This record gives sequence, C-alpha cells and structure tokens, in this order.
Amino acid sequence: MKIVHIVPGFGGTFYCGNCLRDSALIASLRNAGHDTVILPVYLPLVMNGEMVPNGPPVFYGAVSIYIKQTFPSLRRMPGWLHNLLNSALVLRYAARKAGSTRAHGLEALTESMLLGEDGLQREDLRELVNYLKHHEKPDIVHFSNALLLGMAGMVKREVGVSVVCSLQDEDVWIDAMEPASRDKLWELLSRQASKTDALIAVSDWFASEMKKKMHLPEKLVHTLPIGIDTQQYHFTSPALNNRTIGYLSRLCEENGLGILVDAFILLKKDRSNCDLKLRLTGGNTGDDRPFIRAQMNKLRKNKLADAVEILPEFGFPNLYDFFKGLTLLSVPVLKGEAFGLYQLEAMASGIPVVQPELGGFPEIIRKSGGGMVYHPNNPVTLAETISSLLSDPEKLTALGLAGRKGVEDHFDCRRISEKLILIYKSLL
Repeated sequence: MKIVHIVPGFGGTFYCGNCLRDSALIASLRNAGHDTVILPVYLPLVMNGEMVPNGPPVFYGAVSIYIKQTFPSLRRMPGWLHNLLNSALVLRYAARKAGSTRAHGLEALTESMLLGEDGLQREDLRELVNYLKHHEKPDIVHFSNALLLGMAGMVKREVGVSVVCSLQDEDVWIDAMEPASRDKLWELLSRQASKTDALIAVSDWFASEMKKKMHLPEKLVHTLPIGIDTQQYHFTSPALNNRTIGYLSRLCEENGLGILVDAFILLKKDRSNCDLKLRLTGGNTGDDRPFIRAQMNKLRKNKLADAVEILPEFGFPNLYDFFKGLTLLSVPVLKGEAFGLYQLEAMASGIPVVQPELGGFPEIIRKSGGGMVYHPNNPVTLAETISSLLSDPEKLTALGLAGRKGVEDHFDCRRISEKLILIYKSLL
C-alpha cells in the first residue's frame, strides 16, 4: 500500500506533539512494510530536532502564501521570487520569528486555505495535486489535521484516492481567532470534512468535541490514540533524592508554564522541599520570549533561579538526559488539549505525570495508570497534588511502573499502526 502523509512542518524551534506523532506513526508504517511518504506544508520537515537533508519539497511555503494573501499585487510574483521565499533558509528563519504560530491575525489566510480550490492558494494546491498524481501515485492520502482539509476535495477527485484526516487540537487554533470568524471557519471545516473518507481523533474526548463543533456523522469518526516506540525510551525509576519536577512542551503561557512556576514557588516555601528542582525543555518562538523572561524574573525575585534548569535541546538523544533524574512531569496546559504526547514520553521513561482534569488528560492517565489529575487548574491545587506525591515515595515508584506498562499495553505505535492499516484497508 502506498500512503502519503501531508503534515505541517514546524521548523524545529519548539516541541510539537502533532509533528512527533506523525513521525512515529510513519516510521511504524514503514517498519510494517508499507510504502509511506511524508510531504511537509508551510515549513521544512524536521525529524529528531534536525532538518531533513535533501528532504521532500515544501508545499504551500509559509512565507509566500502569507505574502500573497496580504499583498494582492504580489499574487502573481515571478518564479524566481516564489522559489526564493520557499527556500529552506528563508523558511527556517521564518519559523524562529515571532508570530510564526500565532492564530490571531491569520483569520483571512485560514479561511482561504480552507476554501481550497476556491481560495487564493489554488496554484499551490494544483502544484501539490500534480506532484501526487505524477510523482507519488498513492493509494491513501492522510492529512495531519483538519486545518488542511481545503485540499481534500481536489486531491480525492483528481488523484483518485481515499482521503483520511487526523483530528487533534484544531479548536485551539480556531477558538483563538476573532469571534466574528469562528463560526464561519467551523462551518468551512464541517463542509470540507464531508469530502473525506475517515476522520481519526486522538482521544474519545476530542472525538466527542469535534462531532459537536463540526457536526460530524458518527460513522465518519474513528478514535485512534497517539502511539510511541516504547523501545526508544530508557526506563528509570522516579528520583527520590534530589527531586526534580519536569516540563516538556513549548515554553509558553498557553501550555501552563506560568502555573507550574507559581506552583514551584509555593512548594519551595516548605522547608521539606529544599532539594526540589525544576527542569524545563521544549523550545519556544519569538512570541514566547517576553513571557519566559517574566517567569525567570519571578523566580529571581524569590531567589529560586539557581533551582531551575532550562535545556535548549529536546530531541533524541537529549531527551534521555532530560528524563534522567526526574521525579515527575507536569505540563498544566491552561485549557487542556486533545492528548499530550509528552505524557507518553514521560511514562515510557518511568516518570509519573500530574495533569489538570481537562481535555483528554484524564482519559490518557486513566488508561495508562501512570499519573494523577487535579482540579481546578491553578498553582495552589497543582502544588498540593505534587506535594502529596513527593511525600509518598512508594506511590511515585508504583505510578512509574504502571505508566511504563500502560504505555506498552495501550499506546505502542506498532499496535496503533496495525489499527490504522485496518481503517485504510476498509476504505480501499
């Protein structure tokens, strides 16, 4: 079976759970003997923190589609300028800049992308369709998320393939936009979803949310969780001496870094936590840096800057060093999210997780048995929950063991890819 996965590149500047999900799944499909190709849109393809050398072409280059959307006079730019703006050097630079992942202000571009062949990016879509028809010739085209569904109708019709789309955290992007645009965008998503053969949500919670928001028929939606290659992760028991709280995600306000910093300050006021440290990794964008500086200033005012470590590298093999010596991990995302890959990575390494009772977090922790949830999502409750675990070494150890087994039993990418293949075959 020939499968093409179309995924948004992210430039490698921050921890991207969706991108890591796609990478692990594609590797697993290839290991199972399926001819699987990954095509990036917007930004270059990055694997394990490094840009893929001589990788596939980037379609819908982020800089060129933004310029064409914003400046009508440049919509018929000469070929040499189009190629320059889509070069790896320009796109990698763009990925580092402020606003590269900011939804607010991109309402018109998002709408145009979802309009597909009726939008301003019709030439980019034609380029992608021709590449699929004449170069790849797939049996299945799988889109990484629903914000790419403007491509689905033309791909299905002209390439003559079944079209599948994953669902993960599209609501975070849409709901961050101007209120006047939200209803229109959800209606567009619903319309374009009807052109697919299957939609695959990463959790039961998110499947339920998207059925409501996109008015999806029950038979179109499947639930298939994220999987990881558990053999890649070194198991280690939670550190009971020199205890350390970990955070693995993009260092930003939306992912709850401020809540964790405030909870850490509260925990350090207890003399029994004099050894406690905080270790952070996951990268950032230009938009995040003022917020990160504010958190560090807060820590300095409380004389805790020396108790905090920020690791700049977050891919393998640096991930081994990050997890080694951790006692637990928490990423208190403000509004929750559909899954949270970092949970699997921590539990596969034997590290318990503490997450807010929001989004798909309770579902994943319940299935794995490798952590605790708390409510409400504020620094006081998080500090109290972490404190209860720190004072119970036996429970920490038990959660670490249970989490590793839970990931092996329910979230191993080999099992996930086998289930995905069954969906693909049912469509053929």
